[in-house]
Amino acid sequence: MEKMREAKFKIGQVVKHRVYPFRGVIFDIDPVFNNTEEWLQSIPAEIRPHKDQPFYHLFAENSETEYIAYVSEQNLLSDTSGKPLRHPDVAEVFVRDENGAYRPRNSQVH
Repeated sequence: MEKMREAKFKIGQVVKHRVYPFRGVIFDIDPVFNNTEEWLQSIPAEIRPHKDQPFYHLFAENSETEYIAYVSEQNLLSDTSGKPLRHPDVAEVFVRDENGAYRPRNSQVH
């Protein structure tokens, strides 16, 4: 049995992409790649991530729009800006505490 890597980031953590200009809050984690082969192959080969690492589902945003992103651990960094996220789904899943951290609403944790 293969040993799974422990996820570096956690649900509710705000992260930013290492290459592309977007940030988001993590709302789910896959211990290894769990998307389609077509999705993976659409990523340029020189930056295509390996499947055997955690992948994160984000409520993501850039300067123009909000969306859902699926990102490999190798392409994420902690976002320490402290800026709130404007993604409309964030408030349904998280509450923002007095320190600016996002905590899952109890009914949403799975």
